[in-house]
Amino acid sequence: MEYRKMGKTGLELSVLSYGSWVTFAKQIEDKTADRLMSLAYENSINFFDNAEVYSLGESEKMMGRILKQKNWERSSYTVSSKAFFGSRGKENKPNQTGLSRKHLIEACNEALVRLQMDYLDLFFCHRPDRTTPIEEVVWTMNHLIQQGKILYWGTSEWTAAEIVEAHMVAKDLRLIGPAMEQPQYNLFERDKMERDYTTVFKNIGLGTTIWSPLCSGLLTGKYNEGIPQGSRLGMEGFEWLKDRTLADDRFEKVKQLTLIANELGTTTATLSIAWCIHNPNVTTAILGATKEAQLLENLKALEVLPLLTPEVIEKIEGVMNNKPLFV
Repeated sequence: MEYRKMGKTGLELSVLSYGSWVTFAKQIEDKTADRLMSLAYENSINFFDNAEVYSLGESEKMMGRILKQKNWERSSYTVSSKAFFGSRGKENKPNQTGLSRKHLIEACNEALVRLQMDYLDLFFCHRPDRTTPIEEVVWTMNHLIQQGKILYWGTSEWTAAEIVEAHMVAKDLRLIGPAMEQPQYNLFERDKMERDYTTVFKNIGLGTTIWSPLCSGLLTGKYNEGIPQGSRLGMEGFEWLKDRTLADDRFEKVKQLTLIANELGTTTATLSIAWCIHNPNVTTAILGATKEAQLLENLKALEVLPLLTPEVIEKIEGVMNNKPLFV
């Protein structure tokens, strides 16, 4: 396993990590989740990702039950949660969503209860809240750090300008700014990581915990001939994800990527993950496997990474033809 510093912090995260979005309490039950987390840990993964909104809190409860049974030293792994969407779905009332001081503190406390933990290693503002002053957000996150309830705070799907503003406020108030961002990044979704955040990486430093390195499974090739039963894009409530992900021109590109993967003796999924972590600004890419075989195959991205020569990268770029342009 390779470990990378999370931005300019001293924290080291495994370059591949394991997350629970969609899968926990929806696609898999405790026994399977236990085996997958154990397999991840046995392969030196040290970051497990979660959020209040995942399965409306049930995902955190499941992960908490599993971790409680393990004899793993707490200092040997890191766990995250995120706040913004709330954990009550349609039952959310005012102040049970967003980034107000009230919701952030209560969401943190609720996550700790569900995960059965004393502190969170990483705590994310799951989306920007443009109705709450950024000063309130920064003060609240700093307060949670001072209380020892979280160790690092970050953002998810914020713009570069919003991240910079948070850092400016933190600097002015002598508080701790966001250390990491969780954006989507894969061969089809590149703008934030390769264009928007460039100046943040250079001038401020920013760790990244990448979600959907396989573009919700599209980059495995399993959707080329339709939507398999039980896959996340066929699940009720995820129609928005299906509409955003599936497109005819994308299928053709995946088929061409498969030819490159075959030349390297690997799979399209493994090649896609290796391409993702080839970017030095990626701290860790979150895997969401539902089967042992999938997870083991995903982990082989570490073996494929050295095979991504400039010539191979050029071939991939020729297929994708979507490298962000600077303007």
